[in-house]
Amino acid sequence: MSLTIVGASGSVSGPSSPASSYLVQAPYAGRTFSLLLDLGPGAFGALYRYLDPAELDAVGLSHLHPDHCVDVCGLYVAGRYAPTAPWRRIPVFGPSGTPERLARAYEVTGASEPGLSIAHWFDHRVWQPEQRLGPFTVRTCRVAHPVEAYAIQVTETTESGGSLVFSGDTGPTPVLAELARGVDLLLCEAAFLADADNPPGLHLTGGQAAAIADEAAVELLVLTHIPPWHDPEQVLAEARRVRSGPVELAAPGTRWTVGS
Repeated sequence: MSLTIVGASGSVSGPSSPASSYLVQAPYAGRTFSLLLDLGPGAFGALYRYLDPAELDAVGLSHLHPDHCVDVCGLYVAGRYAPTAPWRRIPVFGPSGTPERLARAYEVTGASEPGLSIAHWFDHRVWQPEQRLGPFTVRTCRVAHPVEAYAIQVTETTESGGSLVFSGDTGPTPVLAELARGVDLLLCEAAFLADADNPPGLHLTGGQAAAIADEAAVELLVLTHIPPWHDPEQVLAEARRVRSGPVELAAPGTRWTVGS
């Protein structure tokens, strides 16, 4: 399978990147199956660089903060009004309350559009501990964040298929290393610089992400969700002081083949 970075900026979109969005693809039934993890500000437009969004098979939202989900509104608009509309109905996996959250983001009080609302246009599904999506087995676990938030493991169900874990947004928590144990690639948030005054239960530093990757014996650590007010090279340097294995930075258009 492959992982393509659509957006990697943390908390807000940045000058050189949309906010969080990651495209995971693998062969399936004679075609390519496309799963998009998160769809933050600016990511929907950028997605056109990598595929026609009408070809998406599923979307998974790690949590419902706007920097991870608000461009689902753009997917809805295109699915209803683009020249090729209406697009087929696809599943959107997320925390409980996802349809209502997206409706609040899109809809204007006292006004409505004809046809299905964003709360009904998609096949909304609440994350389960495990689900099968095309060529993937997808597992989730709750992580440490102020809202209901999930780390997501995607495993290609073939003999030579790869596996990855996306941390979502999380503070330090032992469950992330458990979910990531032995995977080929850990795509891990690193929104904080090392500082004793960092608030707990919110985000990780590069060093903390590196420690998790080493504990889980992950082959490759990819750092993401770095906000534009931090220098990514400083985050990378903090990780490399801790990490014994390879570590790289996520950037739009970067692509990895995961598995053999």
